[in-house]
Amino acid sequence: MRATRRLILAAGLAAPAIARAQGAAFPTRPIRLVIPFTPAGTTDLVGRVTAEKLGQRLGAQVVVENRPGAGGNVAGDFVARSEADGHTLMLTTIGTGAINFGLYGARMPYRPQDLVGVALMIQVPNVLMVANDTPARTLRELIALAAARRGGLNYGTAGIGTSPHICIELLNMMTGMQMQHVPYRGSGPMLTELVANRVDVGMDNIPSALPFIREGRIRGIGVTSKTRSAALPDLPTLDEAGASGFEATAWFGVVAPAATPRPVVNRLGELLNQVALEADFRRRMAELGADPPGLTPDGGTTPEAFDAFLRAEQTKWLDVVRRSGARIE
Repeated sequence: MRATRRLILAAGLAAPAIARAQGAAFPTRPIRLVIPFTPAGTTDLVGRVTAEKLGQRLGAQVVVENRPGAGGNVAGDFVARSEADGHTLMLTTIGTGAINFGLYGARMPYRPQDLVGVALMIQVPNVLMVANDTPARTLRELIALAAARRGGLNYGTAGIGTSPHICIELLNMMTGMQMQHVPYRGSGPMLTELVANRVDVGMDNIPSALPFIREGRIRGIGVTSKTRSAALPDLPTLDEAGASGFEATAWFGVVAPAATPRPVVNRLGELLNQVALEADFRRRMAELGADPPGLTPDGGTTPEAFDAFLRAEQTKWLDVVRRSGARIE
């Protein structure tokens, strides 16, 4: 009996040490950060900088893998089904993390609960723009023009279900405008058409639109964030401009399969928070017009805060998609 008791006590004392050793062993191989879109876009750039910085802090290789398709759902489904050990992560977006659940409905290949939040990295406002030939310089003038022009106005975005598309649908609902959507295959074609005055209005993430606005090739009307953007400080927020209470940003964060051990999620979350608050990372993201995560008092992020943020965004955009009637054919 005494020998058995000693063995039980020894096992009990050893358990925490074993757990610590297992935690210290992570990672045991290169970490894969899956990007849900093609190379060279904003998501890819944010992902590659994040991977570089995380790898430096982990002392391990973080490999970027682009898996585009189905509005980002191909990547989301792949990561949700991956081994839940912290070695496969995804850079999620407002689309893959929130909007798509409304747009795709029953055809969505994974569920919100299949992934767990690790860290929100940045928030990126969208910007509402008009072609230079469109005779409106403020949001109120745009609302009046849309009401007065027979057939209304049309607006371009980078595609159905993108954050600019759903943001304008929300703006339509809040202001009574009935602008008609013209989806393009990416930001580049949409901005080209807006510069050529072949579409009246456009909305896009600030990083893509910024050079065109600064060069005077299109005219900015307002940004979608709660506060003004440091990249376009002279532009009002849409809330200031007349859409009271309007607030919406694109965002980028890291998620993992839901069953990933909590100590691993917490460790990754701590390191990614350090990345998000690092001066060089913030400088590089500010060049894109991006803001810090802003989920904690110091402007950072935690897994718990990002999970709560994800739930709120999913609820918000599910309602907007439902009310707007937007859908993927």
